[in-house]
Amino acid sequence: MKINRRGFGAIAAAILSSHAAARGASGSQPMKLIKPPRLQAGDTVGLIAPGGYTNGRAIDKAVRNIEALGLKVKHGKYLRQVFGNYAGSIEQRVADLHAMFTDPDVNMIWPIRGGSGCISLLAHLDYALIRRHPKILLGYSDITALHLAIHKHAGLVTFHGPVASSTMTDYSRAQMMAVLAEPQARTTIPMAPENAQQAASEPHFGIHTHTHGVATGALMGGNLSMVAALAGTPYAADIKGSILFLEEVNEAPYRIDRWMTQLDLAGGFNHAAALVIGICENCGPEHEDVSLTLERTLGLHLHPLTIPAVTGYSIGHIRNQCTLPIGLQATLDTHAQTITLHEAAVA
Repeated sequence: MKINRRGFGAIAAAILSSHAAARGASGSQPMKLIKPPRLQAGDTVGLIAPGGYTNGRAIDKAVRNIEALGLKVKHGKYLRQVFGNYAGSIEQRVADLHAMFTDPDVNMIWPIRGGSGCISLLAHLDYALIRRHPKILLGYSDITALHLAIHKHAGLVTFHGPVASSTMTDYSRAQMMAVLAEPQARTTIPMAPENAQQAASEPHFGIHTHTHGVATGALMGGNLSMVAALAGTPYAADIKGSILFLEEVNEAPYRIDRWMTQLDLAGGFNHAAALVIGICENCGPEHEDVSLTLERTLGLHLHPLTIPAVTGYSIGHIRNQCTLPIGLQATLDTHAQTITLHEAAVA
């Protein structure tokens, strides 16, 4: 079949239009943020595994966590799938995520864990669909990939905080519910006193201020290796003018140095409003290798900065972690050791 120039142009335009709609492309202008409805007693939580595979014990723990909050649970169709290290194929994991966003009975989507594999979903997500059905999405670690992509291409506020199988503490539960279920014009998030106490025996739990100050910007970031992996892609974190927060776990200082350097080269830390490093668990030198310590490695990147820069905040692979809404305007006060949200994170 022959196609004339006009016909070819029409087909090409249709393909481009379809591609933009499927991806929720926002063009050159930042997409206006939308907020999910607040969490209320009796709401239903969609339990999914968009990254690493899970097991019955973790599922049971997640169900207990959800029900203890006065919420109901709906399991993803492919929650128990195993495909290598992943919780099912890309198609299965995408299907569960899309299904939870479109299910009218589901009010919140809570991944059971991070692990690995979320980055593979990004090119297959329907961001326009996600924007049409705004819901709470909560998680950390590998879930960072979903947060950054959904922020950029769906404009939905999502939440960096515990996964469904986390061991919940009074602090993590209270901070999570304050952000998700108790919308206020201003919410001040203090750092966990339990972490400060733990610093007596584990110094990396302590807060260290490299540059004092007060800074305001959009909250942006998550797991360091994932933020670095997305640099230079259509899903990269918007560092400029942001309060950039980063955390890591089980990685040697030389890897942290590499990822921090990559991010600085890609976006420039001094272009951020502030840099906040969470508690990086088990990130000391490997075995008996000659190595800089974690503290000195982070200092290489934070000491030269002229923006407020701190380490040891209550963010990361830790029990006492706060919940941060991605993309929402906030103020970091290094003297008070607080992060204050300028508006409610949920509708």
